[in-house]
Amino acid sequence: MAEAQNNVQLAHRKEWQTMMPVDTATATGGSTTTITVALNTHNINGYVVGQTVEFLTGTANNIGLRKTISGIFTTGVAGSTITLTFTSACPNAVANNDTFRISSGSFFIFTAGLLASSFKRFDIGTMSWGSFLSIANISATFNIDGRMVTPGMIGVSYDSGTADADSSTTLLECDGKNWTADQWIAYQVRITGGTGMGQIRVITDNDTDTLTIGSGTDLDATSTFVIEGDENAIYLLGDNDVVTYKYSISANTWAALTPTTARAGAAVAGMSADFVGKTGNTTWADITNIKDGRYIYSFRGATSVLDRLNINGGTSGVPTWEVVTYQPSLQTWATGASSDWDAGTPDIYIAKEGTTAIPQRVYKFDVVANTMIPITSDWYLGSTAALGNKIWIRCLSSANLVKWLYLLQSTSQVLRRIMLF
Repeated sequence: MAEAQNNVQLAHRKEWQTMMPVDTATATGGSTTTITVALNTHNINGYVVGQTVEFLTGTANNIGLRKTISGIFTTGVAGSTITLTFTSACPNAVANNDTFRISSGSFFIFTAGLLASSFKRFDIGTMSWGSFLSIANISATFNIDGRMVTPGMIGVSYDSGTADADSSTTLLECDGKNWTADQWIAYQVRITGGTGMGQIRVITDNDTDTLTIGSGTDLDATSTFVIEGDENAIYLLGDNDVVTYKYSISANTWAALTPTTARAGAAVAGMSADFVGKTGNTTWADITNIKDGRYIYSFRGATSVLDRLNINGGTSGVPTWEVVTYQPSLQTWATGASSDWDAGTPDIYIAKEGTTAIPQRVYKFDVVANTMIPITSDWYLGSTAALGNKIWIRCLSSANLVKWLYLLQSTSQVLRRIMLF
C-alpha cells in the first residue's frame, strides 16, 4: 500500500493521501471582504473556515493575495449562493469571474492493484470526489507496501527577496544573494507582489543570484517572491522496487525518475517515506546551501538501512539516492512499521511493528544529527501486523502547546496517542 503526505498546517498523515490546495473556484461577485460563489458549481463547506483563500486571476491588485476565511453562509433564493467572509479587506472588491482557491486541502488516494480506479482525489473544501486520475507509466503490478509524499507545504517558504529590474519572463535576478549553484532546482517560486503577483513557476536552474523559472509575465524591480516546495509534485515509492515515480498534478501524468545514483536496494514491506521541509535547524536553513525541503527519507523495510532521495541532486540538479549512516542502527522495520515527520523539527517518529505478543516501540530519528533515539513502548498490545502507515502527529492548539503522536493499532479499531510535549 502507499501513503501520501504533507500539509504543514495540519502535520497530518493518512493512508495513501496527500494534502494540497483545492481546485480553482470562480466567484460570481463579492466585496472587499467577501466572495460569493454559485452553490451548484462549488459546494464549499464549513471546513474552509480558518483556512486561506488565494486570489488567482481577475480584479487588479487582488491577484496573489491571501486572506484568512472567517465565515461561510448561504445567500440568495433557496440558498443558491455561498458567501465567504475574510478577516481583512482586499484593495478592490471581488468581481464576477475572479478565480481563487482555498487551502483546505485535498487527499490524493492511491490503492493497490493498479486498476483503473486506483488513483483519485478528495476535495475537503467541497467534500467531494473528483474523477479517477491517471495511473499510466506506473508498474502494472504495484500492489505491495508503498508511500506517496509531496514537497508542497502550504504557507512554508525557504527564502524570499525582490527581483532586479533586468529580470525577464524566465529569469528572476536578485542581486545580493549568494546561493549555491543548482540548489533551488525542483523548488518553486511564487511572486508575492508587484509585476507577476500570484504566479507560481517551477525553478529549473539557479546560480549565485539568478533563478531560471518557467515562462510567464516579465518580472521587474517591483516583483517580490518566495521560494517554496513544488506543490505540483507527488512522489511514489515502494512496491518491492528501487523505482521512484513522480506525479504532476496539473498535467495528471506519472513518470519514473532516472536518478544520478539509483536506490541501492528495493523498498519492501515495512518501508517508509517522509519528506522533510523546515527543520528549525539554522545550518539546514542556510540559504547559501539549503538543505531544508530537499530530502525524502525512506527506510527500506526488512532491514535497518535508511536511504534518502535528494530531490534536486545538489550540484547536478538531477535527483539522486544516498544511503544515510546513522547510530545506533540496530532495529529492522517490517510489516506494520509506520513513520511521520514532525513538521518544523528535524525529527521523524517511527513506530516499529507490534503484535499480540510484542509491544509497539516508538523511536525518534533526528535527520540533522543522524541519530536514532528510543522514545517509549506501547504496552497496549495490537493484533496481527498489517501494511500501511498508521501514525501521525497533531497539535491541539494553534500555539502548539500540546503535541500528540497518534497511533492506530494493527488489525484493530483502537487508536492510541502519546504526548510528545
